[in-house]
Amino acid sequence: MTTAAERTTAIPNGRPPPRLDLQPNLQSTPSRGTLLDGGWWPRSTDPTIELPQLMRALNQDRSPVRRVLLGPAGWDSHPLRIPVAGPVRFVWYAAQPAGLLFALRSNGDRVDLLVVPPDTDPATARAAMALAAQPANTIHAPDILTTVIAREPQPTETVEEKPGEAEGGRP
Repeated sequence: MTTAAERTTAIPNGRPPPRLDLQPNLQSTPSRGTLLDGGWWPRSTDPTIELPQLMRALNQDRSPVRRVLLGPAGWDSHPLRIPVAGPVRFVWYAAQPAGLLFALRSNGDRVDLLVVPPDTDPATARAAMALAAQPANTIHAPDILTTVIAREPQPTETVEEKPGEAEGGRP
Protein backbone atom coordinates (compact mmCIF):
# COMPACT_ATOMS: atom_id res chain seq x y z
CA MET A 1 0.00 0.00 0.00
CA THR A 2 1.35 3.43 -0.87
CA THR A 3 1.30 5.82 2.02
CA ALA A 4 1.27 9.60 2.04
CA ALA A 5 4.78 9.49 3.47
CA GLU A 6 6.07 7.30 0.63
CA ARG A 7 4.78 9.78 -1.95
CA THR A 8 6.80 12.58 -0.37
CA THR A 9 9.55 13.57 -2.78
CA ALA A 10 11.28 16.30 -0.79
CA ILE A 11 12.53 15.18 2.60
CA PRO A 12 12.80 18.16 4.95
CA ASN A 13 15.92 18.38 7.13
CA GLY A 14 17.40 15.27 5.51
CA ARG A 15 15.32 12.85 7.59
CA PRO A 16 13.57 9.93 5.94
CA PRO A 17 9.80 10.22 5.61
CA PRO A 18 7.73 8.95 8.53
CA ARG A 19 6.82 5.28 8.63
CA LEU A 20 3.11 5.66 8.05
CA ASP A 21 0.49 3.30 6.69
CA LEU A 22 -2.92 4.85 5.93
CA GLN A 23 -6.19 3.44 4.67
CA PRO A 24 -6.47 3.91 0.90
CA ASN A 25 -9.73 5.88 1.20
CA LEU A 26 -8.19 8.35 3.63
CA GLN A 27 -6.92 10.45 0.74
CA SER A 28 -10.48 11.00 -0.50
CA THR A 29 -12.86 10.80 2.45
CA PRO A 30 -12.11 9.53 5.94
CA SER A 31 -14.52 6.87 7.14
CA ARG A 32 -15.87 7.02 10.66
CA GLY A 33 -17.09 3.48 10.17
CA THR A 34 -13.63 2.19 11.08
CA LEU A 35 -11.74 2.17 14.36
CA LEU A 36 -8.46 3.47 12.94
CA ASP A 37 -7.30 5.24 9.82
CA GLY A 38 -3.82 3.77 9.89
CA GLY A 39 -0.62 3.31 11.83
CA TRP A 40 2.51 5.34 12.49
CA TRP A 41 5.88 4.02 13.67
CA PRO A 42 8.07 6.91 14.88
CA ARG A 43 11.84 6.44 14.89
CA SER A 44 12.34 8.00 18.33
CA THR A 45 10.46 9.21 21.41
CA ASP A 46 11.35 12.86 20.75
CA PRO A 47 8.11 14.62 19.77
CA THR A 48 9.92 17.72 18.47
CA ILE A 49 11.53 15.55 15.78
CA GLU A 50 8.80 12.99 15.07
CA LEU A 51 5.57 15.03 15.13
CA PRO A 52 6.58 17.65 12.51
CA GLN A 53 7.45 14.83 10.10
CA LEU A 54 4.06 13.24 10.71
CA MET A 55 2.22 16.57 10.27
CA ARG A 56 3.94 17.17 6.91
CA ALA A 57 2.89 13.72 5.69
CA LEU A 58 -0.71 14.09 6.91
CA ASN A 59 -1.06 17.60 5.47
CA GLN A 60 0.27 16.61 2.06
CA ASP A 61 -3.03 15.49 0.53
CA ARG A 62 -5.74 17.03 2.66
CA SER A 63 -6.90 19.86 4.87
CA PRO A 64 -4.15 20.79 7.36
CA VAL A 65 -4.03 19.31 10.84
CA ARG A 66 -4.72 21.95 13.49
CA ARG A 67 -4.84 19.91 16.71
CA VAL A 68 -3.25 16.65 17.81
CA LEU A 69 -4.39 14.69 20.86
CA LEU A 70 -2.04 12.06 22.23
CA GLY A 71 -1.06 10.37 25.46
CA PRO A 72 2.10 11.52 27.28
CA ALA A 73 3.33 7.98 28.02
CA GLY A 74 6.31 6.95 25.93
CA TRP A 75 7.40 10.45 24.88
CA ASP A 76 10.53 12.29 26.12
CA SER A 77 8.70 15.61 26.54
CA HIS A 78 5.22 17.08 26.13
CA PRO A 79 5.44 20.41 24.27
CA LEU A 80 2.21 22.26 23.49
CA ARG A 81 3.64 23.90 20.39
CA ILE A 82 6.12 22.38 17.99
CA PRO A 83 7.41 24.22 14.92
CA VAL A 84 5.49 22.87 11.93
CA ALA A 85 4.03 24.46 8.81
CA GLY A 86 0.94 26.23 10.14
CA PRO A 87 -0.39 26.45 13.67
CA VAL A 88 -0.85 23.06 15.31
CA ARG A 89 -1.77 22.64 18.95
CA PHE A 90 -0.58 19.48 20.69
CA VAL A 91 -2.75 18.27 23.57
CA TRP A 92 -1.19 15.74 25.93
CA TYR A 93 -4.12 13.98 27.56
CA ALA A 94 -3.24 11.58 30.40
CA ALA A 95 -6.29 9.36 29.74
CA GLN A 96 -5.34 8.88 26.08
CA PRO A 97 -3.88 5.39 25.47
CA ALA A 98 -0.17 5.53 24.63
CA GLY A 99 -0.72 3.77 21.31
CA LEU A 100 -3.36 6.15 19.95
CA LEU A 101 -3.17 9.58 18.29
CA PHE A 102 -6.04 11.78 17.04
CA ALA A 103 -5.25 14.45 14.44
CA LEU A 104 -8.02 17.00 13.88
CA ARG A 105 -8.02 18.82 10.54
CA SER A 106 -9.20 22.37 9.90
CA ASN A 107 -12.17 21.03 7.87
CA GLY A 108 -13.41 18.95 10.84
CA ASP A 109 -12.09 15.57 9.65
CA ARG A 110 -10.29 13.42 12.20
CA VAL A 111 -7.47 10.94 11.59
CA ASP A 112 -7.07 8.20 14.20
CA LEU A 113 -3.67 6.50 14.18
CA LEU A 114 -2.11 3.59 15.98
CA VAL A 115 1.28 4.72 17.37
CA VAL A 116 3.78 1.86 17.37
CA PRO A 117 6.63 2.26 19.89
CA PRO A 118 9.97 3.06 18.20
CA ASP A 119 11.75 0.02 19.67
CA THR A 120 9.24 -2.47 18.24
CA ASP A 121 10.58 -5.32 16.11
CA PRO A 122 10.35 -4.19 12.43
CA ALA A 123 8.22 -7.14 11.27
CA THR A 124 5.81 -6.67 14.18
CA ALA A 125 5.63 -2.90 13.61
CA ARG A 126 4.88 -3.29 9.89
CA ALA A 127 2.21 -5.91 10.58
CA ALA A 128 0.60 -3.72 13.26
CA MET A 129 0.52 -0.67 10.95
CA ALA A 130 -0.93 -2.74 8.11
CA LEU A 131 -3.64 -4.12 10.41
CA ALA A 132 -4.50 -0.63 11.66
CA ALA A 133 -4.86 0.58 8.05
CA GLN A 134 -7.31 -2.16 7.05
CA PRO A 135 -10.83 -0.75 6.66
CA ALA A 136 -12.30 -3.94 8.13
CA ASN A 137 -10.12 -3.82 11.26
CA THR A 138 -12.14 -4.25 14.47
CA ILE A 139 -9.22 -4.29 16.92
CA HIS A 140 -8.69 -1.21 19.09
CA ALA A 141 -5.28 0.50 19.09
CA PRO A 142 -4.15 -0.69 22.55
CA ASP A 143 -4.75 -4.32 21.52
CA ILE A 144 -3.22 -4.33 18.03
CA LEU A 145 0.39 -5.08 19.00
CA THR A 146 -0.71 -7.91 21.29
CA THR A 147 -2.86 -9.34 18.50
CA VAL A 148 -0.05 -9.13 15.94
CA ILE A 149 2.46 -10.76 18.29
CA ALA A 150 -0.02 -13.57 19.05
CA ARG A 151 -0.48 -14.19 15.31
CA GLU A 152 3.25 -14.45 14.62
CA PRO A 153 4.51 -18.00 14.18
CA GLN A 154 6.22 -19.17 17.34
CA PRO A 155 9.57 -20.93 17.03
CA THR A 156 9.19 -24.66 17.35
CA GLU A 157 11.37 -26.56 19.72
CA THR A 158 13.42 -29.22 18.01
CA VAL A 159 14.25 -32.36 19.94
CA GLU A 160 17.28 -34.27 18.88
CA GLU A 161 16.55 -37.95 18.31
CA LYS A 162 18.89 -40.54 19.74
CA PRO A 163 20.02 -43.40 17.53
CA GLY A 164 17.31 -46.05 17.24
CA GLU A 165 14.47 -43.86 18.63
CA ALA A 166 13.10 -43.19 15.15
CA GLU A 167 12.17 -46.86 14.93
CA GLY A 168 10.33 -46.64 18.25
CA GLY A 169 12.85 -48.43 20.46
CA ARG A 170 16.13 -48.01 22.19
CA PRO A 171 19.38 -49.14 20.63
